[in-house]
Formats: sequence, C-alpha cells, structure tokens
Amino acid sequence: MARSPLHGRRIHISGSVANDLKIAPTSEVEAARVLITQLIKELVKRGANFVIPVDAEPKRSVDGLPVCFDWLIWKAVKDNLAHRPSTAPGPFIVAVQHHKTEDQVPDEYLDLWDELRTSQLIKIESAAHWNMNSKRMEAQARFGDVLIAVGGDEGVLYLANLYHDAGKPIVPLNLPICAETRGARQLYASCLASAQTRRLFQIADDGDAHHWINRICFPRRQSIPDRVSAVIDLLESLDRPKVFAVRLLNPEHEDYADVQDFFDVVAKPVLEDELGYRLLVIDGRQTYEHARIDQEIFARLHRSSLVIADITGARPNCFLELGYALGRGLPTMITAREGATLPFDITTFAGHHWKTNGSADDRRRAFREHWNAIRNRPTLVPVEPLIS
Repeated sequence: MARSPLHGRRIHISGSVANDLKIAPTSEVEAARVLITQLIKELVKRGANFVIPVDAEPKRSVDGLPVCFDWLIWKAVKDNLAHRPSTAPGPFIVAVQHHKTEDQVPDEYLDLWDELRTSQLIKIESAAHWNMNSKRMEAQARFGDVLIAVGGDEGVLYLANLYHDAGKPIVPLNLPICAETRGARQLYASCLASAQTRRLFQIADDGDAHHWINRICFPRRQSIPDRVSAVIDLLESLDRPKVFAVRLLNPEHEDYADVQDFFDVVAKPVLEDELGYRLLVIDGRQTYEHARIDQEIFARLHRSSLVIADITGARPNCFLELGYALGRGLPTMITAREGATLPFDITTFAGHHWKTNGSADDRRRAFREHWNAIRNRPTLVPVEPLIS
C-alpha cells in the first residue's frame, strides 16, 4: 500500500451519546461504537496517530452503555497495534489527562492504561489541576490535526471552534445519537450549504468539499463498512496542513532569484515531500476566498499550521506578516540568505541563514536540522494563567 496522506497525522475523535432512547436508540449507539472501532483499525493501518483523553467513563442510565467513546478508542488502538506501519512517526498517541485521572480510570481499563502509559508510544499531556473540560479540550485541540465529531453537545461545538480557529479540519458524522440541533449533527447541518462546507474542511487541490459532506450523510441502509470507507476516503482527500510563506515576491528585485531558488530547491521539498505540509504562497495566482488581497493574506496566515518567514530583501510587508505570526503564537521559522543586509540579527531568534552554494542535499540537510532544533520552540510571550 502506498503511504497514506494520513501517515503521521493526529486524529481526534470526540463526542458523546444522549441519555434518551428517543434521541439515541440503543441500536444506533451500538452501531456508532462498531463504526468507531472499525474506523480506528483503518486509521492505524494507514499510520495515523491519535489524541485521546484519559478520564472516567460514565454510563447511560437507560441501557448502561458508555456515554463517551474515549475508552473504546483506547482499546481499539491497543488491539490494532500490530497493523501500525513501522515507518509511522511518533508519538502514536497524545494522552490528555488531569490531576484526578488515576482515580477515574475504569477498573476494566487499568491494565491497558498501565501498559500504554509507560511505553514509548504515548506522550502524556497534563491539564495540571484544571478539572474542567474546557482546559482539557484546549490541550486536545493544540495537538490534534483533524477533529472527527460524533454526537456530543456544547463540548463538541467548543472543540470545533478551537479547531476552526486554528485552521484545522472538522469532520462531523451525522449519526442519530444526539439531538439534530446539537453537537456533531448541528455542525453537519450548518454546513450543508455549499458556500459553508469549506468552513468545516478543505479538499486537496481545491476539490469540492460539498461533494464530500454529502457522501458522509449516512442513510440508514448504508452498511458500517461502507460508512467507514467513506470517512477514510474523505480523510485521505483533506488538504494537508498549511505552511504560510512570508517571502519576497517581486521578480524585479535583485534578491528574487536567490529566494525563489531557496524555496524551490530547499524549503518546498523538505516541507511538502518530507514533513507533509502544503506550502502556501499568496501571489495572485490562486483562488481567492476574500475580496481584498490583504484580507486574503491575513486570513490564510491566521489559520496556518506553520509560518516560514524569509526576510531576504527586507520588505516592509514581510515584517508586518512576521509580526502577526509571532503575535498569534504560530510556529514560525525565520530565514534569510547568508550575508543578506537585514535590519536586525535573526540569530537572536535562532533563525536560519541559508546558502546559495553547495549541493541540494547539503542545503536541505541544514534546513532540516534547523527545523528539528526549533520545532518545539515556545512562543515569544508564554501565555501563563494567573492560577494553574
């Protein structure tokens, strides 16, 4: 099997079931659990990673089925570990917990949790002493790449807003396990209009998102394997996380040829072919979503996963966009041609001075080493709560 576009992407499945048989019949809840189990198997086989909360497992009073899917997901990823490609990057799971986690893990999952939490497969992220869903959801959304919403209520909508603000795709499954006006079903209905679907997710190569939202409508007659196949097809068709390029774009500028060569030979091959991003350059040749070029630039910049800001040529607009990226706290790489005249020393921010000579492999290696050195760099001004 060729490497899936899901290879290394963190999938976050979140939602819950209404405690009302008229809204969420037992048969539909059981079918949803089977769908999630089969979906996890297919995702693991494709090298996907996961974000999963660690918490209690409340049960429905009407039939004793779990309200949430978290421990079902934990069991499914554990059961399918043998299917995970050896080349898949880690961590396999980001586990989001809080200070009461150890007291709330269900007894039947203690052995599973103890085995996984001590392995190299898991990265544990703690929400410290915040025993509130919003704080844990903020951590989940920070690490997740794609949100799959299943049922749910206000919490799912809060998560969806977090993902949307970060420019990450949201896939709501229209399963009858919550009220039509709540959670994932509300998200699904709100974006049925073709003009709205792209707010949920975008398809690679400017594909038709509205086509895909209709494919995951899931009529009752559709089998679970067919539903799983449709979801996988959609996930594999999603546009990749975006790297916004802040760079010199004027072909008449004396530094343009060097900058273009750097992006063609070094930055783009590493960012796209190796790291799985899509390099985004707003140069007037792409489809516009906004009427004004400045609005287009900052809207795309605002919701990018990463920013590469090359300040060779010292253009004022580049510094404006760089400042916005740093202020928003986006992961940002600052680069410039070695020897370029600059208004400040980028080495104080651990910037990368790229060369115009040397082999392509050597230049890419230097770029890759810089990325590995700064990829987990904290924001310039850490956001620290008054009380943690």
